[in-house]
Amino acid sequence: MLTSLLDFFENLTTLHKLIWIVLCLSIFWLAEGFYPMVPLHYDKWKHSRLNLVLLATTMIINVLFGVATVGIFAWTSEHQFGIFRLLALPVWLELLLSVLVLDLIAQYFVHFLLHKVKFMWRFHMVHHSDTEVDVTTGTRHHPGDFIIRELFALLAILIFGMPVAFYLIYRILTIFFTYFTHANIMLPPQMDKAISYVLISPNMHKFHHHFERPWTDTNYGNIFSFWDRLFGTFVYDDPLKITYGLDVLDGTKSAALGYQLQVPFDDSIKTD
Repeated sequence: MLTSLLDFFENLTTLHKLIWIVLCLSIFWLAEGFYPMVPLHYDKWKHSRLNLVLLATTMIINVLFGVATVGIFAWTSEHQFGIFRLLALPVWLELLLSVLVLDLIAQYFVHFLLHKVKFMWRFHMVHHSDTEVDVTTGTRHHPGDFIIRELFALLAILIFGMPVAFYLIYRILTIFFTYFTHANIMLPPQMDKAISYVLISPNMHKFHHHFERPWTDTNYGNIFSFWDRLFGTFVYDDPLKITYGLDVLDGTKSAALGYQLQVPFDDSIKTD
């Protein structure tokens, strides 16, 4: 069964990934209408326009990085390079470790750096500038932000020498959790809190989108919450205390594409 699953993901196409993105977006878009965490009074379609434009840019970048990724997979396979090549672990364990490693390096660690390194933070501010967080906010990444994230994913692949199927399984999981945790949905409080002991829950991630520190600099994980617990960046409180956006940006231009694209290059914007 595991072999069949890996064969399927090894032959996953861009179309398959696009269908998965649309499916996840659609499911959580509908769920927001029935079970909203907070009633956001805005034009949902107008709000989504900018976020979906930025999604299009990340998909283009993803295709370009796909070429580099294929090259790295081919090189590590040909030269038997990577930590996993030395350990000869069972396939199921390698798969589990690959997802854990990628979530740590290509999500938690790079996300931490995006907040702490000033030039990286300038790009990541665009993601945090959304004043009405919903499922489409998960697609809201400045092209520079997304490129930095992809570079760390490539680094993890190179170091560990993981097969392409493992990486694609991780990407599919990442897409789901990105939309699940950004969606404006209200789970039963005890369920959300129970989920947050192992996985990132919707309420847990919302604190990361609070407009000011210290909450902005917490809950960096994407799939697993235990990285935040392990490194002391976990927080959980009353989600109704959250105010979205960033205190150093013009909230009235949250949906202005031109303003958002130039944020990283505007020296008048404070980064401290």
